[in-house]
Amino acid sequence: MTHTIFIDGEAGTTGLEIRQRLEGRADLTFISLTGDRRKDPAARAEALNAADAVILCLPDDAARDAVAMIENPDVRVIDASTAFRVATGWTYGFPEMDAVQRGEIIGSRRVSNPGCYPTGFIGLIRPLVKAALVPADWPVTVNAVSGYSGGGKSMIAEFEQGEGAPAFRAYGLTLRHKHVPEMTRHSGLHHDVLFAPAVGTYRQGMLVEVPLQLAALPETPSIDRLHGALVEAYDGARFVEVAGLDETEAMTGLDPEGLNGTNRMRLHVFGDRDGSQARLVALLDNLGKGASGAAVQNLNLMLGLDEATGLV
Repeated sequence: MTHTIFIDGEAGTTGLEIRQRLEGRADLTFISLTGDRRKDPAARAEALNAADAVILCLPDDAARDAVAMIENPDVRVIDASTAFRVATGWTYGFPEMDAVQRGEIIGSRRVSNPGCYPTGFIGLIRPLVKAALVPADWPVTVNAVSGYSGGGKSMIAEFEQGEGAPAFRAYGLTLRHKHVPEMTRHSGLHHDVLFAPAVGTYRQGMLVEVPLQLAALPETPSIDRLHGALVEAYDGARFVEVAGLDETEAMTGLDPEGLNGTNRMRLHVFGDRDGSQARLVALLDNLGKGASGAAVQNLNLMLGLDEATGLV
């Protein structure tokens, strides 16, 4: 059995990555619009309603418009924008987030693909909130650095073709980054996280870090307890792994490009000698598990296929 796929916005960074990951699969056929037809409302509406599954790789407003065009109740939709990540009626597309999440994605016709930064943050913090090691009302800070591909075509052009691009750029300085609502909601926290993102002079790959003052937390959780909660949460997961404490203790650095080209995410728990502080760090490809890889994983689940199809 083959499934028909339409990627609306396939010429963008995420759309191109998704199409590349899906190319060559005998179980899929594609609807493609070329030239002016990509912006022709009638042609797009026809494609949106003819596909078994639609992947939207569009700006937020355009994604909302595309969803409004879909009248066929059988069409499954994966949206890669931020438009629906905390919206009622949409399933959050992070299969490893919770024991029931994979099943909810399988049964859903509307799935919102997570953001790259939120994937790392939620992957680190949600299990600790559930285990009551980090209180839900705790003030949490997340620092992160991504490759410049996360900024889309304009930032890619700036860093690859322009002159004088900075080696490191902190941004989101208004503390109102669009990822904050989903990071807060899906981590189980009650207050907005303090999010400090940055971009470096490399194309893709990212590190997402949550520092914790363990001695200030109500139960002063040990490094072993933090690590154990993560190990338990991702036991059996195919794409999320927790580095061993011995491995982590021996490390002198983390390469943000270490998982590029994969749909994997690796979580680390670093701690000081007296156990009073911890640095939780997630390593992932912002274009892989943080975008296109996650979309393919969700697509597989929604179509009733093995979630790793085309990803391993």
